[in-house]
Amino acid sequence: MNAQKLINRFRVAPGSKVKLKDIDSAFKDRHKNHREATEEIERHQVKLRELQELLYADGRYSLLICLQGMDTAGKDGTISHILGAMNPQGCRVAAFKQPSVEELAHDFLWRIHRAAPAKGSVAIFNRSHYEDVLVVRVHNLVPKAVWSRRYDQINEFEKELVEDNTHILKFYLHISKKEQLSRFKDRLDDPAKKWKISEADYKERKFWDEYTSAYEEALSRCSTKEAPWFIIPSDHKWFRNLAIARIVVEHLESLDMKFPSPSVDLELIRREYHAAKKA
Repeated sequence: MNAQKLINRFRVAPGSKVKLKDIDSAFKDRHKNHREATEEIERHQVKLRELQELLYADGRYSLLICLQGMDTAGKDGTISHILGAMNPQGCRVAAFKQPSVEELAHDFLWRIHRAAPAKGSVAIFNRSHYEDVLVVRVHNLVPKAVWSRRYDQINEFEKELVEDNTHILKFYLHISKKEQLSRFKDRLDDPAKKWKISEADYKERKFWDEYTSAYEEALSRCSTKEAPWFIIPSDHKWFRNLAIARIVVEHLESLDMKFPSPSVDLELIRREYHAAKKA
């Protein structure tokens, strides 16, 4: 399946009704395993770095990548293995956890807008403004009358960013409940992962169905032509990485980006170079 078809397969069509149980979280396309996919993953990593440099040099656009998913879905892994291929000088990661006292004193999008990428740069949101229609809904942190308004507010906010030449790609990392438990076990068994263990993981797991419903509504109501959601099968970590890399590369390649013309007299610089070489 080529990149364009992958974009079409996983994109949430505007106005559609998402049912996560109907989407295979273990889908892995034509590759049987990580070993077979390694060459393609590495090729896209190289391409990502090249395109990010072009994005910076062109200077007209910015890219915002939002990552959401259940605990252990792989937000950190996606950043590390795929988006980590980008030059850190032009790429920033923002992690949105429980709001601070200052953030709570403002509207829910205040802290998000401050982290939006500047032109020529990439911002990756590890969790995002969607937490304010997810965790607050599941745990009744604000009244329904408040969080139910936020879908339209989010769409309007994203529309404003897009109109200012920010391109938005949003990825929901789709794992099964069984796979999540397997990853919890990995954390217990692997000394390098034990530090990630949290009692909150198991407490939140009890709300799996409630989170699923909340995600389904967010994905359904907030996937637009300008700021689409992609549901990425993520039971296989390597396929998750490959799929997201393909989609980001395909999107960046679709932009009319080019390196700017030199701002100096190249012939003069060339003569100075040769003069310095002879000195």
